[in-house]
Amino acid sequence: MDLELGGKVAVVTGASKGIGLAVARMLAGEGALVVAGARSVDALQEIHGVVPVAVDLGAPDGPEQLVRAALDAHGRVDVLVNNVGGVRLRTEGFLALDDAEFEWAMNMNFFTTVRAIRAVLPGMLEQGRGTVVNVASVNAFFEPDGGTVDYGAAKAAALNLAKSLAQEYGPRGIRVNSVSPGPVETDLWLGDHGVAATVADATGVDRDTAREQVVASIGGFATGRFTTPDGVATLVALLASPRTGNVTGANFVIDGGLIKTT
Repeated sequence: MDLELGGKVAVVTGASKGIGLAVARMLAGEGALVVAGARSVDALQEIHGVVPVAVDLGAPDGPEQLVRAALDAHGRVDVLVNNVGGVRLRTEGFLALDDAEFEWAMNMNFFTTVRAIRAVLPGMLEQGRGTVVNVASVNAFFEPDGGTVDYGAAKAAALNLAKSLAQEYGPRGIRVNSVSPGPVETDLWLGDHGVAATVADATGVDRDTAREQVVASIGGFATGRFTTPDGVATLVALLASPRTGNVTGANFVIDGGLIKTT
């Protein structure tokens, strides 16, 4: 299927690894002109159709710098994918977290999104069209324990923002949607400082056992496996496509059947 993304200018935040890297590769593979931002851009250098931009997206002016680079390179932005984010696994409970911890989570997972959208909207409104896809998380509405309490609150804010902007700007040609992955095969879950490693260190078991225990404790996957970054990227690309031109204000869960409710 042709997703009709050829020649579209797409900005991707947090594009150096995991979901963001997969999104950048997939959009470029569909013919989009991708401007991809991250602090480290080594992994992006050799991807045809991708302009890497080294930028601290957590800084107040970081998202605007990335969007400006896209405008300087291509003159417009048609698609924005807000993927940048971060989580610190909390093993000591809510009362161990001070304001600074919540501020860090809100900055990385909510304000980065706010700032990037604010930077692209004027141009999208002027051209009368544009698409925003936010990578949220099932933790926005699914919290089996307190391990991601600040991250979940920030992602919930981003999810709410997307629905609000979809209503405000839909009449002017702007679509805003969200994708909410469950556990994905990335460093967040499987890396040296990810969920499995953190739980293994805290409980004295090996990482494989820790991973199995955590997955079981949150209800397990119907498919029996983690989601892949490419799987998330496929969903993002579909939502970025003009073929889904009447989809807005929606949130698509990709979690292997983790969420059991309707």
